[in-house]
Amino acid sequence: MEHEPLQLLQDTERAMELLDLLQKRADPSTPMQQLTDLKRVLQSDFFKSVREVYEHIYHTVEPHGNTEIRAHATAKATVAAFAASEGHSHPRVIILPKTDEGLGFNVMGGKEQSSPIYISRIIPGGVADKHGGLKRGDQLLSVDGVSVEGESHERAVDLLKAAQSEVKLIVCFTPKILEEMEARFDKQRGRRLGP
Repeated sequence: MEHEPLQLLQDTERAMELLDLLQKRADPSTPMQQLTDLKRVLQSDFFKSVREVYEHIYHTVEPHGNTEIRAHATAKATVAAFAASEGHSHPRVIILPKTDEGLGFNVMGGKEQSSPIYISRIIPGGVADKHGGLKRGDQLLSVDGVSVEGESHERAVDLLKAAQSEVKLIVCFTPKILEEMEARFDKQRGRRLGP
């Protein structure tokens, strides 16, 4: 089922034009500070991140029903992606081409280890390294529109392997949690090896 394309960037630009017109009217009843604040929000990196994640999710969500239901499902998934990154950097959309050499990164973690799934290594000279958008310490939130939060390591790897010509990832940078997870694994490994 083909959906009407999103035009959020154009809608945002139009909103900025309307805000400019309101400010130029110089009507004393116009709340100028609020208009200025709203323009600042619409131009912020945070808003750009929200828009990019929303657009990515919108194009991958396939709920049955009308456009309003799809938009509602997309909004909920976008909020969930940002809630998952609370206290961390904002989610980012990364699109990598899939080659015969793979995607050029390794992941660790998963529900069997009671941890999120993270990018543990960027392979030098690999696709992810050449692309430059993905970094060690990024938490993997979704693969091609499928959430990997609370999923097993194997499930995340299967989704990455199933990608065809490209893979769309939603990630957020959380290196401190990765460092804690690696320290925990090293400690467990040390116990298994013994004195």
